[in-house]
Formats: sequence, structure tokens, C-alpha cells
Amino acid sequence: MDYVLLQVVFLPLLLSPVAYILGRKFGPNAATWFTFGLLLYCTTILIISAASGTYEEHYQWTELFGEFGFLLDGLASPFAIIIYVLSTIIALYSKPYMVAKLKEQFEERQRKRTLPDGGTRSTEMIESSALKQYVNNQIGVYFALYLVFAMGMLGTVLSTNLIQFYVFFEVMLIPVFFLIAFYGYGARRRIALMFFFWTHVGAVILLLGFLAIGLSIGSFDFADIREAEIPENIVWFAAIAIIIGLAVKLAAFLVHIWLPYAHGEAPTPISALLSPAMIGIGGYGLFRLIVTLMPEQYAEISLWLGLWGLATMIYGGAMALMQDDLKRLFAYSSISQMGYLIFGIGTFSTLGLSGAEMMYVSHGIGKGILFLVAGAIILQVGTRSISKLGGLAGKMPITATCAVIGALTIMGVPPTSGFMAEWTLFYGALQTAIEQGSELRMVMFGLGLVSTVLTMSYILWMLKRVFFGKLPENLSNVKEANWYITGPIMVLAGFTFVVGIYPDIFFNQIIPYMSGVMGG
Repeated sequence: MDYVLLQVVFLPLLLSPVAYILGRKFGPNAATWFTFGLLLYCTTILIISAASGTYEEHYQWTELFGEFGFLLDGLASPFAIIIYVLSTIIALYSKPYMVAKLKEQFEERQRKRTLPDGGTRSTEMIESSALKQYVNNQIGVYFALYLVFAMGMLGTVLSTNLIQFYVFFEVMLIPVFFLIAFYGYGARRRIALMFFFWTHVGAVILLLGFLAIGLSIGSFDFADIREAEIPENIVWFAAIAIIIGLAVKLAAFLVHIWLPYAHGEAPTPISALLSPAMIGIGGYGLFRLIVTLMPEQYAEISLWLGLWGLATMIYGGAMALMQDDLKRLFAYSSISQMGYLIFGIGTFSTLGLSGAEMMYVSHGIGKGILFLVAGAIILQVGTRSISKLGGLAGKMPITATCAVIGALTIMGVPPTSGFMAEWTLFYGALQTAIEQGSELRMVMFGLGLVSTVLTMSYILWMLKRVFFGKLPENLSNVKEANWYITGPIMVLAGFTFVVGIYPDIFFNQIIPYMSGVMGG
């Protein structure tokens, strides 16, 4: 098939207006199934292309920036597949969640409207036709923005050019800003601005590094950069700028401020994409731009990346232990998990790097499950305060079972995908420490293992307080969510076992790539 990668990237963008029109004219069902069908088609041909090995496409762009291309190789394939698998599954989940959310928003707006005599409009006076029209209009907007968001993430991962990478990197921020501002919780407009400010500043710092490289060698193409001799002062400036810019996206320690707010207050289907898929793209950038294109600088700075990752692991885990809000707990957990990824990149070994990329896959599946579970609880119970929950396993057995599976994945317990990721990552860290005879790296390895105890602590504490123990009296009538909610969670729960038992689905691509990068 021709133009495969062009299709998978640009079809969601080009057809996003169709999702809006279908939602507006025919309602949530039409917009949902159109979005799901489109993403399923794109995901299918993406997986088929990835299975055939390295695949790339190049197109004429402009002499100013170079070629416009897409590359699906051992590094990009796992990231791309997880992004689109999650986007496809969560599209179905979005329907009941967003319809309920939009009804709440509509009723809230109606209550705030004053009547001519100064009174307030009662909820009984809400016309069903007005509610239906509001839901249809907004669900169309939601799915149009959703498709652009998915496109931006995939385009970033497949880019073969620095400017192209930057354009997609910025494009994915725009729909997220509006999705939080329109459909989020709490002070959603302020939080959307915070999200956009932090991530845009990070992107601008990233752009400075890109411009330093491109203007010094006269090309922005990855292939040309790999072969060029960049002046040492320029390449170090670029490397530091790129690392800082990507660290903001990864929500690494000290530049993480935006993440708990954005992920906690975004609508839950979007939280389930932000945390498992979007922030990890910063890790992809480190792999592609630092490890691959700047190997000498990577060798010198790897230890510092490992230390930064370790600090992020411990901080995120400690903060997660202190949370009562279920979504904020998962948000801080995501910070900690990105610390694992940075720590793995800092190991300076083939297995450590392979484990770090598998960590993205594992975190995507596990945290996707947990955020969708949080959404199910919000829908069925009406609260996300952990102290107000308990005993839900008896009322929501499917959700509870999937939550346990997601928890095992994040903790790295076999036979889930999390075990293979963590085992490979820490094996690489220990291997480097022994080969280099580095006492500091050995201490880092030990502290990394300690951080896994933190992970187990906040995850098990969450499970106990939410799903076990005594059921509060006011939750006696709670029941399981519908299949639009539980179905996607169950699919992801099954996926983590498949990857855990057959990790070579991804390792067959990841390990040869990382071995080549490390000169093995």
C-alpha cells in the first residue's frame, strides 16, 4: 500500500471536521463510531507496516527546511503503536463519559441563568431538545479535537526532520488546551493556560536547540545531522536545550509543576491519553535526538540523566502516597514512571535503553487502565476522593479486577508487561555499574530498586482504600458501568498479559535498534 504513513498521520486531521459534523447532526453515536472506525483503520495499517520492518516515506517540502518524511523503525514503532492503540480504544470509552460530563455542564449553565424576576431557572425547566442540541454540538467538537490530538502525537514520533518534529510537537498542545478548557474540572481555564504555558515554553527551548543545529550544518534532516560534524560549543548548547525542552514534556523533577493540575483536571479520557501516551513522547525525543543523533554528548551526560531520573522516580512516588484525589494520585504516579524512563536512558546500556522504551509501552497500558478505572468510578459513584470510597470490588467487580491488573502492571509484577520493562531496565543499570566499576551507579541501582517499594506502597494503599474494606452506606446502590466503559478497560487489561508473556512483540524491534545505537 502506498502512502501508508501519510494516511495514518493526516487522515485524522483531514477528517476531523467530519467527526464534528456527524456529532452535530446525528449525535454521539455517529461521532463516536466514525472516530473509532477511522482510528482503527489507521492503527491496523500502522501495525501491518511496523511488522514488515523499517519503513519510511519522503516527500518534497521546502529547500529552507529540507525533506518532509516519516520513519517507522525499531525506535518509533512501539511508541506509534501504543499511541494509536490507546487513541482507538479510548474513543469508545469517551462516548458515555463525555455525554454524562456534557449533561452536567449544561445543567450547571442552566442553573446559573437568572430569570427576568431575578429567580433562577430550575432543572425541571431544562428542555430536552436544548440539552440534546448542546450535547450534539459539544461532542462533535470533542471528537474533532480528539482526532487532531492523536494526529499530533503520531506525527511527532514519525518525523524525520527537526522542524517537522517541532511543528507536530506544538500541534498536539493546541487541542489539549481546548479539551481541558472546555471539558475539564475545577479551574479548568486557568489550568489549561498553565498547561499551555509550561509545555509551550519547553517547546520554544527545544526549538532553540533545533535552530542551533540546523543553522550550523545547513540542514534539519535527521540523516544529515547524524553524519555532520557540529562545532562542539554548538552541539553542547543544542543538547542542553533539547534535554530541558523534552524534560518539561516528561514532567521531570523541577519542571513537573504543570502535570498534576493538567492530568488531574482534564476530562478522564484525555487524562488517559495525556499520561500514558503524550508525556512519554519526551522520552522518544531523548532517544531520537540525544541518544541517536548526539552519541558523544549522550555518553558524557548519561550519568546525570540517570540521577535526574532517580530523583523524579522518588519524588513522584512520595507525592503519590500523599494524595486523596484518585486522579492526582495517578498523575504523580506518571511523574514517577517517567523517572523510570529517564533513569533507563541514563544507564548507557543496550538493555537499559531497551527497558526504558518498554517502560513507555508498559506505562501506556497500565496507566491507561488505571485512568479509565478512575473515570468509571467518577461516573458511577460521583466522587474521586479516596477517603469517601471503599468496598467497591463487590459492586464493580469487572472494574476492580481490571484495576488490580493495571496496578500489577505499574508495580512490575509478572506476567504483566511491567515486569519485562522493569527487569530489563534494572538489568541494564546493574550491568553498566559492574562494567564501569562505578560505585555511584551501584548506589543509583539500589535506590532505583527502593523506588519500586514506593510504587508498590501507593498502588496497594490505593487499591485497599478504593476497592476493599467496608462499603460506605451511601454507595450501596452503586453498580458496574456499561460496556462502553468496561470493554475498553478489559481490552487493555488483556493486552498487558499478552505483552508480558510475549515481550518479543516489541523487543524484536527495540533491542536490535538499541544495540545498533550502542555499537553492539
